[in-house]
Amino acid sequence: MDAAVANRSGRILVTVPADREEHALEALSRVFGIVSISPAVKTALELGTIERAALEAVISDANPPFTFKVEAKRAEKRFPLTSPEINQAVGGFILDELESRGVRVDVHRPEVTVYIDVRSDGAYVFSRVIPGPGGLPLGASGKGMLLLSGGIDSPVAGWYMMKRGIALEAIHFHSFPYTSEKSRRKAIDLAESLSRWGLPVPLHVCQFAHIQEEIGRSCPDDMITIGMRRMMLRIAGEVARGRECQVLITGESVGQVASQTLESMNTIDRVIGMTILRPLCGFDKMEIIDRARRIGTFEISTRPFEDCCAMFVPRNPRTRPRPEQAEEAESGMDVSGLVTEAVQNIETIAPQGG
Repeated sequence: MDAAVANRSGRILVTVPADREEHALEALSRVFGIVSISPAVKTALELGTIERAALEAVISDANPPFTFKVEAKRAEKRFPLTSPEINQAVGGFILDELESRGVRVDVHRPEVTVYIDVRSDGAYVFSRVIPGPGGLPLGASGKGMLLLSGGIDSPVAGWYMMKRGIALEAIHFHSFPYTSEKSRRKAIDLAESLSRWGLPVPLHVCQFAHIQEEIGRSCPDDMITIGMRRMMLRIAGEVARGRECQVLITGESVGQVASQTLESMNTIDRVIGMTILRPLCGFDKMEIIDRARRIGTFEISTRPFEDCCAMFVPRNPRTRPRPEQAEEAESGMDVSGLVTEAVQNIETIAPQGG
C-alpha cells in the first residue's frame, strides 16, 4: 500500500490513496502506541474551504436530525481567527445549512463533534475518532519469550506484553504422537495472529513427548505437572537467552489450576534465574476470554485439539509443592541432558506476514 508518514508535532500524519483508507484504518488500529486514529481531510488555510469541509464531515458522520459542536485548535497563530472564533464561524455555517433539517448545536453532549486542526501546512478536518490500542511502540521495552500453549490464556498474555512495548518470540511444547499436527498448527496460527499486531513473532517448537515420558517414569504422580512446568521453564530459558530475550512470559492466572497456586509457582520458578512476567495473574477466566475475542485469538484457541500438558494431567496433582519435593522427584532424571537435547532439536518457524 502506498503511504507517506510524517511527524506533525504530537500527531503522526499518514497519507494514503482514498480507496485505501479503510485498509489503512484497520492496519493502524493494531499499532501499539497509537491512542486514536482519525480519517481527516486537508484543506487550504481559508475559512470558506474549512467550512465546506466541516459540513461534509458532519453530514458523513450522521443523518439529520442530530446535535453537534465544533472543536478547533489553532497551532498556526498566523491564521486570522482564534480557536473560539473558528468554532463560532464554522458552527454558524453548519447550522445555517442544516438547521431546517433538525440539526442543533449542543456544546456539552453533542452527538457529532467536528474537529479542526489548523497548522502551518493546512487545516485538517475530521469527525471520526477511532480508538487505537494505546500502550508503547513494540520493541521499546525489549524482547520476551512467550510460552505459547495453544490455549486461550497465553496469547492474551503475549498481547498485553506487546502493548507494553515488549517484542515477542514464542515457544510451543509439542507432544507428538500424543498430540496431533493440528495442535502444532494451532500454535503456528496463534503466533501469526499475534504478528498482525506489529512485529513478527517467531515460533520455536520443542518436541516434548520424550521428556514427559521421562517425567512420568521418574516423578510421583502428584508431581508430574510441576515437573513438566519446571522442565518447560528450563528449556524456554535456554532458548530465550540464545535469542537475546530478557524475560519469559506465561499465561498463568493465580489459582486457576493446580500448577498456578502461589506455592506451585514459587517451586516452578526456582529452576531459572530469569524474570518471569505473568500479566494475567489477577484476571478471571471471563476477562481473559473477552480479551481473546477482541484481539482475534479466541476462535483459534478453542479449536478442539489438546495441548501437551492436557495429555499428562495427574488425577490428584499436588497444589502446595515445596522446592525440595520437586528436586527429589527429579533426582532420577538427567535434567541437564534432557534440556540440552530439547534445545538442540528446536524447530523455528517464521510467521507468514505481520
